Formats: sequence, structure tokens, C-alpha cells
Amino acid sequence: MSKEYTSDFLVDFGPDGQKLLPVVTQDFHTKEVLILSFINKEAYDETVKSGYATYWSRSRNELWKKGLTSGDMLRIEEIRVNCEQNSFLFLVTPEGKGACHAKKDNGMPYHSCYYRKIDTDGSLEVIEK
Repeated sequence: MSKEYTSDFLVDFGPDGQKLLPVVTQDFHTKEVLILSFINKEAYDETVKSGYATYWSRSRNELWKKGLTSGDMLRIEEIRVNCEQNSFLFLVTPEGKGACHAKKDNGMPYHSCYYRKIDTDGSLEVIEK
């Protein structure tokens, strides 16, 4: 027996809109995962209104429009919600040099925050040069 899901948008950001939900951000064209972040109601509403990926920074406890200071904005192409409506997928077109705040030796940002792999000995290897 398959479980039916509603076509109504029923995401629960909590009674005050501050509940944080995970959002995977993926390059619309390459499908590469760029960032895993969190959004609350305010960040979701700003993303929809502005057309640019906006998150809630847990470390700074504030709204974070990705790329606002660096110029590496992420333009929203599509927003998806999972079957249980408790996480999101932002499909974006990067506008800038990269999506990650970490920098390569040459000062350029990494395209994705997932630029390292874990080797069998537990060490990290940079895979995006």
C-alpha cells in the first residue's frame, strides 16, 4: 500500500517560524552538491522574494544571503521540498567564482563546500584543485 502525500505546502517552521530545516543546495546545471545549510521561515521567505539562496547562519544567529559580501551569489532556479516536507533542495545557478567560503591556495573559492574526500586512513584529500 503506497502512502499518499498532499500537494499542499505544509512545511512546519514551528509556531514562531524559527525552526531550522536542512537545505541541500545543488548546481542546477551540473547537479553537483554545493552546500548543506539550514533555513527558517524568514530565510525561506527571503529566498522566494529575492530569487537568491538565503540561509540562517547558526554560527552568527542571523539571516545569511550567500554571496552578498563576496559576490558569489546563488540564483534560485527551482525549490523542491522532500516527501515529508521537512527538508529542502535549492537548485541554483552560481553567479561568481565559487560557492564555498574556503579558499584555494590561489585565493579563489572552491566551487563546492565538498572539495575534500576522506581517505581510508582517515586523512582528508583535496579533490578540487
